[in-house]
Amino acid sequence: MRGREVLNVNNRSYRLPARPVVVVCVDGCESDYIAQAVAHGRMPWMKRILADGTALQADCVIPSFTNPNNLSIVTGAPPSVHGICGNYLFDTESGTEVMMNDPKWLRAPTLLAALADAGMNVAVITAKDKLRTLLGHKMRGICFSAEKSDQATVAGNGITDVPGLVGLPVPDVYSAALSEFVFAAGVALMKTRKPDVMYLSTTDYVQHKHAPGTPGADDFYAMMDGYLAQLDELGCVIALTADHGMNAKTWLDATPDVIYLQDILDGWLGAAMARVILPITDPYVVHHGALGSFATVYVPRTVNIEELKKKLAGMRGIEAVCTRAEAAARFELPADRIGDLVVVSERSTVIGTSASRHDLSGLDVPLRSHGGISEQRVPLILNRRVDLPDPARRWRNFDAFDLALNFAQ
Repeated sequence: MRGREVLNVNNRSYRLPARPVVVVCVDGCESDYIAQAVAHGRMPWMKRILADGTALQADCVIPSFTNPNNLSIVTGAPPSVHGICGNYLFDTESGTEVMMNDPKWLRAPTLLAALADAGMNVAVITAKDKLRTLLGHKMRGICFSAEKSDQATVAGNGITDVPGLVGLPVPDVYSAALSEFVFAAGVALMKTRKPDVMYLSTTDYVQHKHAPGTPGADDFYAMMDGYLAQLDELGCVIALTADHGMNAKTWLDATPDVIYLQDILDGWLGAAMARVILPITDPYVVHHGALGSFATVYVPRTVNIEELKKKLAGMRGIEAVCTRAEAAARFELPADRIGDLVVVSERSTVIGTSASRHDLSGLDVPLRSHGGISEQRVPLILNRRVDLPDPARRWRNFDAFDLALNFAQ
């Protein structure tokens, strides 16, 4: 039987689906968003699933950013295996700072590609186009972004005329509508193309602007609830998780609480002696100003790493400072793609490079961001009650496919 066939990907085994599987990554979904929306009566489907399905708290990977976690979810492995350790990194070979949205940075196969190779009908829908080529690497099937859905072709994306299929216009990249398009497209595909496996990944535009329980947040989760209910009615096994949480990063007066680390290190070590890299950096910085709670630092060999580590760790707003080896071990990161030091700020604080390099004029609400340990806890929810192999284990967001394919069928 098809449902008994097993795939082995990145040292994990997965059964092929006996019924349609939809894994949803809700970008920036701090668990309290769901709790508040349910409490306010805005997510009736989710309220039922929390009672009758399986609801877990899981940990995402650190840095708690979009690219590392989406790739962990679709590979079933941490960044030390798949290699994507941020949205952005310093390429030591070329001496340049680059985006990690090219598949050349990927060091492991995805489960999505393996499922397609096994004959499954696979579909991937992302909100932003930055993830599309990574998630769809070597995958035969449908793969497109809401952002560029009107540009999809059969040759390049496995589908064309997506707006016509969905019945919605292409949304603005800075809008809640971008994520709604992902859900609407998922429902439309499930009704028409009936994929065996579908991966949906949203954007955290709403979470960057609206705290849990606020009207803007509740409206977004009510919208999501309606589409999830439709997928449930179509017979899908749904596993919902998040790439990271989200927290306010402000002083009491609502201004951003920022440690400009490059400026500080320039003062301590001399100008341009250290290089601070912010892995949150991507083309979409309006809502967070490229400010997150995780940074890597490169310094010359002449610098005493242990002394610098101790000095940084003593600063207000800093939660953890690790050497390269310590960070690779603690956060399961590829050691060759992080700096000599990794710096993580506390829950209410973000890290910048130099004050002159961050344009915060686009922030029209108090800053909310992510990247640190304080944004690691995320939901992991299935619309089926399953017998967990080890209920007390540390669950990860990248266990989503394992639970959906091996236990919820």
